[in-house]
Amino acid sequence: MCSGRGDRRGESHRSVDRPCAASQGATPFADTGSSPAYGGGAHAARWCMRGAGGTPGGLPSFLAGAAMLVVGGYLLLARVTVTSGYWALWSYNAFGLSLVPLLIGIGVLFFNGRSALGWALTAIGTLIILAGIVANLHLYFQPTSLFDTLLMLGLLAAGLGLIARSLRPQGPGTARDDSWAS
Repeated sequence: MCSGRGDRRGESHRSVDRPCAASQGATPFADTGSSPAYGGGAHAARWCMRGAGGTPGGLPSFLAGAAMLVVGGYLLLARVTVTSGYWALWSYNAFGLSLVPLLIGIGVLFFNGRSALGWALTAIGTLIILAGIVANLHLYFQPTSLFDTLLMLGLLAAGLGLIARSLRPQGPGTARDDSWAS
């Protein structure tokens, strides 16, 4: 059985229900220390290195998927231009109105620092300002070729697929139910 190490304060080993076998994609390591806390001596315990998500195997596909996701995300985000416009509420500049709850909340907090109303108004005013900033952003995708666009989106999709696959048990000896994929 594959047993965890316990912590470094001398806790006993904890048994896990799965055997530590190389056929399941886990890498066994024999402890060689002399302390019983590390499983030394005649009672050397085996420690299993698990893959992504705590499942056996899958670490190489997780790393490949993460790399593809990062490259695809970078290429996609490098083609996006972000601009902002002025705050408008029914064609009028509304930035000054968004400051009112924040300023009232700050004033109430200076009067009484424990006021729930002051904290609520300050939080609501801050959220209104942040929402206004995000709502008035304009995102533009720069002109690019179809090949580059398919490459970016393909890297993103393939990376997500590899990461999702790496979270499932892999390797010989693991029961896999692929009936959902058909």
